[in-house]
Amino acid sequence: VQLQASGGGLVQAGGSLRLSCAASGSIISINDMGWYRQAPGKQRELVARASWVGTINYVDSVKGRFIISRDNAKNTVYLQMDSLKPEDTAVYFCKARVVVSSGIDDYWGRGTQVTVSS
Repeated sequence: VQLQASGGGLVQAGGSLRLSCAASGSIISINDMGWYRQAPGKQRELVARASWVGTINYVDSVKGRFIISRDNAKNTVYLQMDSLKPEDTAVYFCKARVVVSSGIDDYWGRGTQVTVSS
C-alpha cells in the first residue's frame, strides 16, 4: 500500500491550499484517513481525521478554517485549508488505516511542505 500526497506549497497568510492524498495497492477497505503535521522542533500532531462512516475530528487550531473530505471510491482524502496562518507552516503527512489481506495496518505518506509567509 502506498500513499501519495500532493498540493503543498508556499502561500501568503490568508491564502488557501488544497492537499490531496491517494492510497493505492492491495486495499480491501480503508477505515480512518487523516492529516497530521510536524513543524520544526515540534511533535507531529493530528490536524484532521475522517472515518469511513463520516465521523470527522479537527484539532482546535484549524476548526473553521480547514475542511477534510474523502472520496472513498478513489481511496483519496483531501484537506482544504483556508485563512492560512504562519503557524500552519509544517510538513503535512497523510495517514490511512487500511484493511489488507493480513489484517489492519497504518500507512503514511511521505509528507508535503506547507509554508505560510506573513
